[in-house]
Amino acid sequence: MSDLTRVALVTGGNRGIGLAIAQSLKDAGIRVVITYRSGTPPTGFDSVTMDVTDGASVDAAFEKIEKEIGQPEIIVANAGITKDTLVMRMNDEDFSDVIDANLTGAFRVAKRATKGLLKLKRGRLIFVGSVVGSVGAAGQVNYAASKSGLVGMARSFARELGSRGITANVVAPGFVETDMTASLDEKRRADIAAQVPLGRFCSAKEIADVVTFIASEEAAYITGATIPVDGGLGMGH
Repeated sequence: MSDLTRVALVTGGNRGIGLAIAQSLKDAGIRVVITYRSGTPPTGFDSVTMDVTDGASVDAAFEKIEKEIGQPEIIVANAGITKDTLVMRMNDEDFSDVIDANLTGAFRVAKRATKGLLKLKRGRLIFVGSVVGSVGAAGQVNYAASKSGLVGMARSFARELGSRGITANVVAPGFVETDMTASLDEKRRADIAAQVPLGRFCSAKEIADVVTFIASEEAAYITGATIPVDGGLGMGH
């Protein structure tokens, strides 16, 4: 099957890293459907509303895509949230909300996608993790736990679905140039960059291009892996 007939689904693809991933996949000749929860989706892509914290919303979005476009073969679970605060100030809701969106939300999407992938007998499950899932981060107990959980989940999907030609991997970014990091003062940016062996932040495109590689035929024998795109910050953890 040529890339021109492949369909990719990118959750949270309306901005930031998700939008960069969508653009990179599109540039590779893949038809891309992005999900968004609110606001206006970017032009140039098929789009559908989806709330990954709501199983009925996930199911409805997949039904719409399958009916109007076709079976998504490449699934990029990117949607997520943060509720950063020091652990002594973190309440149960701060923790459970992040786990529900980032980890359970990714599970909902991957589980629903699996129904179609098993029929195709091929597919890519790609989870967008984070270096903090391996090395931790002060003020991000909830976020780090959610991203760490993606690794065990992806490896379990890999073992369960590998015999059907379905791979499951995690792409784990480090510090990324985003609207949020752009608003940091120069001293804070310099302090953060100093922790990275390559001495700089990562661009969203650099992450997106790795995701596109994992989605390609050239990566057909890669599964159960965590691929760091972190400038050496995690050093293989």
